[in-house]
Amino acid sequence: MISALVQFSLANPMPADKMAEVSEANAPLYEGMPGLVRKYYVSTDGGSSVGGIYLWEDRASAEACWNDAWRERVTGAYGSEPTITWFDCPVVLDNRHGELVT
Repeated sequence: MISALVQFSLANPMPADKMAEVSEANAPLYEGMPGLVRKYYVSTDGGSSVGGIYLWEDRASAEACWNDAWRERVTGAYGSEPTITWFDCPVVLDNRHGELVT
């Protein structure tokens, strides 16, 4: 598995209530997406940067999602180019479900 941190810098900070609203509206785009295990919608204190933390089965699935059309859509929506930081994720501990995934 791999994890990725996607971030967008915002010229106008997004308040927490707006972030929740935008995230909930955006979630259906990712439901049932091939290879996506989990997505966390995140923002910095003050909302000057927003994004997501993703857990993918493999990098190919992530790259299929994050294509040119995606990049254009999110750049238009947030007004800045997204940055993606990749992480190898060999082990996931899930306390809620009591499992260790390797």
